[in-house]
Amino acid sequence: MSIYPDLQLFIDGRWRKTAESLPVVNPADESILGALPIARKADLDDALAAAAKGFRVWSRTAPRERSDIIMRAARIMRERRDEIGHCITLEHGKTLSEGRLEVIRGAEFFEWDAGEGQRLYGRVIPGAPGIRHTVIRQPVGTVAAFSPWNFPMSQPARKVAGALASGCSIILKAAEETPAGAIHIVRAFQEAGLPAGVLNLVFGVPSEISTYLIPQDQVRLVAFTGSTVVGRHLTGLASQHMTPVLMELGGHAPVIVCDDVDPVQVGPICAARKYRSAGQVCTSPTRFYVGQDQFTAFAESFAAKAKSLVVGNGLSEGTEMGPVANDRRLAAMSELVEDAVSKGAELRAGGQRIGNKGYFFAPTVLANVPDNARIMDEEPFGPIAIINPVTSLSEGIAQANRLPYGLAAYGFTHSAANAARIAEEVEAGNVSINTLEASLPETPFGGVKWSGYGREGGTEGLDQYTVVKNVSHRMSIG
Repeated sequence: MSIYPDLQLFIDGRWRKTAESLPVVNPADESILGALPIARKADLDDALAAAAKGFRVWSRTAPRERSDIIMRAARIMRERRDEIGHCITLEHGKTLSEGRLEVIRGAEFFEWDAGEGQRLYGRVIPGAPGIRHTVIRQPVGTVAAFSPWNFPMSQPARKVAGALASGCSIILKAAEETPAGAIHIVRAFQEAGLPAGVLNLVFGVPSEISTYLIPQDQVRLVAFTGSTVVGRHLTGLASQHMTPVLMELGGHAPVIVCDDVDPVQVGPICAARKYRSAGQVCTSPTRFYVGQDQFTAFAESFAAKAKSLVVGNGLSEGTEMGPVANDRRLAAMSELVEDAVSKGAELRAGGQRIGNKGYFFAPTVLANVPDNARIMDEEPFGPIAIINPVTSLSEGIAQANRLPYGLAAYGFTHSAANAARIAEEVEAGNVSINTLEASLPETPFGGVKWSGYGREGGTEGLDQYTVVKNVSHRMSIG
């Protein structure tokens, strides 16, 4: 059995604690897992100095050597899949199988970017006789990165992988609610031989850390995953200093279920994915727009699957859905359900807290939800699904595009014509058809509209972490 890690900051190649700390709570039983140190201004100054030193070393390290270190760290993470997955379940609540899969996904991000870092090619532009124009890509500098609590391992991995593969140094502020994943990433890189100062890890009061780090001249990129409200605030702060941003923000993912699919087959598939990690996923399928003829059968099969799910401690055998992250999420779920029902929505499953110990909320299904219900505009970020009928594909697309969010969207159809319309007309950075997988290491991931800016993953994933420089060289003076 694994032991929850000793919680510390990591600055300039060394672990440290501070006088102040925050409790880390197990959402399944509300026990205290550990005390997380809070970074002070002096710690942040040390991290900035360390990152500057680390950048000078790392940016001058050969891409192949950088790749070798990243790959060694990824192998260590894979070898410790069970230990890290156990820690993720303790602090987040997701099932142990989900925790283990997240470790593997995080390792895959590192492995993909390690390869891409060796392919940051430039080009030569034809010029006049005696003149050569060369375009090169160079690491942007020190990155200030902020990762959320819902994926303790894979979300920090995205930021760290992009920065290190590009030759940047990074100061990572990981989530205070779920720090173990980031700590295990740092441990792996420390053992893999990463030079001191290249990767630094801090925790504390999020607003204080971002307000202090982002204005620093040394910080050349802000990479953030989290809510749209916070992302817009950080973007505004960065813009005052002309600092570029990489923003992966909230969503409210629609699913269009066309009349040509079997609703009894598709309904349980959609339900199983909806309640993964208790619905606390930015790409979680949430607003289901179902062809009118298929609506009844789809809603019934979806609700039956929701009611059958085993909810409990993620470490217990047979558990299919764990708790939500904290008591604030419990309150938010209850408020959204009550509001929707008061405005005419039908409660087909769940709708309430389970027990009084731990933060468990029943898998919930709302049907025929009116547009004036709060949940139609607000991302629930929890185990609540909305199922509404539509009379046509055009209406489904219009409903999918109704909100200012555009991170992920999904469609189910056997028609090539329907698939083409969904792919072309739905406003989202990631559109998946007949699958609910929105992101892979080899594919670019990011949103449009209020759901963010920039891409992580794929061949585009390192673009934000580099700057393009044109060098014009006349062979003779004069």
